[in-house]
Amino acid sequence: MKIVGIIKSTLVNIKKSFERFPISIILSTLLAVLLIYTIETSPELHSDTRDNLTRLNMVIGLGIPMSMFISLLGERFSKKVENIGYAIGGVFLILYYNFLIPEFDMVEMTRYMGTMLLFIIVCFYALKIKYDENYEAFVIKVFSGVFITVLYAAVLYIGLAAILFTIENLFEVNFINNIYLYIWILVVFVFGISLFLSKVPVKDENFESYEYSKSLKVLLLYIVIPLISVYTIILYAYFIKILVTWEWPKGLVSHLVLWYSAISVGVIFLLTPILEENKLAKGFKFFFPKFILPILLMMFASIGQRINQYGITENRYYVVLLGIWVFFTMVYFSVKKPLKNTIIPISLSVFVLLSIYGPINSYNISIMSQNKRLESILAKNTMLVNGNIVKNQNVDKEIQYEISNIIDYFYSNHDLDDIKVFTDDFKLDDTKELLGFEYNPLSIGTDDMNYFSYYIDLYDVVIDIREYEYSVNMSSWRNELIPIDEMEISIDPDNYILSISEANNELISVDIIELAEKVHKNSIDKVHYKTIENIEDMTFDIEKDNINIRIIFNSINGDIDANNEKTNLSSTEFLLLIDRE
Repeated sequence: MKIVGIIKSTLVNIKKSFERFPISIILSTLLAVLLIYTIETSPELHSDTRDNLTRLNMVIGLGIPMSMFISLLGERFSKKVENIGYAIGGVFLILYYNFLIPEFDMVEMTRYMGTMLLFIIVCFYALKIKYDENYEAFVIKVFSGVFITVLYAAVLYIGLAAILFTIENLFEVNFINNIYLYIWILVVFVFGISLFLSKVPVKDENFESYEYSKSLKVLLLYIVIPLISVYTIILYAYFIKILVTWEWPKGLVSHLVLWYSAISVGVIFLLTPILEENKLAKGFKFFFPKFILPILLMMFASIGQRINQYGITENRYYVVLLGIWVFFTMVYFSVKKPLKNTIIPISLSVFVLLSIYGPINSYNISIMSQNKRLESILAKNTMLVNGNIVKNQNVDKEIQYEISNIIDYFYSNHDLDDIKVFTDDFKLDDTKELLGFEYNPLSIGTDDMNYFSYYIDLYDVVIDIREYEYSVNMSSWRNELIPIDEMEISIDPDNYILSISEANNELISVDIIELAEKVHKNSIDKVHYKTIENIEDMTFDIEKDNINIRIIFNSINGDIDANNEKTNLSSTEFLLLIDRE
């Protein structure tokens, strides 16, 4: 009876959540249906139709936390505010679909993730604007709702998957492909989101009698605080080493400091309700924000060196911005008493907003920084005189790589038109004519490896195999003999040699690395990642004696050592067609 009561209570709560957040639940259910439809029909759809469906799914997904925020604002203020919010939100989503995701490149995807994060953050304080009593208890209850939702959803999915698996194997029932994926989508977006929304506290919920969890208290006071303290001591030891040896910090330091300090903000936030009753918590809150400030300055010195060498990129921008937010939050913890912790999510949402929208967003700042860096390099090497490009084929190899990397940054993340000192119609194959040397970028973060990755979308491609007897899907990780009639096919995963033999006699042997080199050398762009449009660029015909084969690459991934120009493959997939004469 107890289990029945829990199930009944859960269903009642889900019903209440629909009454409270109808738009959010409708959108999440619609998203589940569209995701299943997209997956099911994707192989038959034209690429433009698939892209439009993907945009629609993304916008609906964005609408879920946005509609939740609007509903919470309506509860906090009035129904009129909620209606206005939905009208503005609807217009925003329409504009977002039509103008903010024309492609699925770096800018569009990071802006989308940032916008999603922004709406999630503002949900945490929509009900607490100008009403922040017991705010920490409110947030803890929201996170406990997340934990319960994940637990229930996991149990439900495992149960449903087990039932389907049992039926499939005992009764030899063939379910549709991806049935387990579809069940997971339905559990997450229909059941999971509905259950979570039922756990969100209401406006007038009283937290005055809230009892701080003993398990959470033990976790924070006796596990997390000692770990953070030890980590702080290690960073201070490294800080002292820098002062003694005068060797500036490495790039890794910024990430080590950043995430530990961001987690520390959350720890102090959660400790706030017990500061007056627990000396350890009070002491940690008093001393730690002050002790971490010099470490944060060390982090800024580390990322500053990286920026001085390579300019600002979106990733470095986000590191600096998050570091600034953590720094001022720690200053706030040091001087403010008592704490008003709603300032934490409010300030974070402002920083996220600034990073993806407005004149000082990460994209504008990065473009400006890389342009200045390129102009400086060209000027130092007498390749920029009175604003005009002067080609120099004798410039050092390292300078060629550095300039090519900057060009590659614009090509991969933005647009070549954003390079101010180049003409508006500049193309990658114009590099030698304009600068005097070939476009040849090295991967950022390495000095000697030139990574490449080529892929062709075969969904919309019709392949004529009438001239061939056999068709085999091959991959570099398929380390096994593939028997076809009296033949055996294999690919050596270490040397990437494709072999076809019969009765222990080799009929044909192909060096896959040589073919990959040809694809790379024939690619004008030579970017780190590229989708090939023309299938002929990934197709090779090879004949030997009485056997003809055709290799159609689906993907090629590897690198070229800049020192000895040796090509190394990391993985490849291809379609192998065979004809015996």
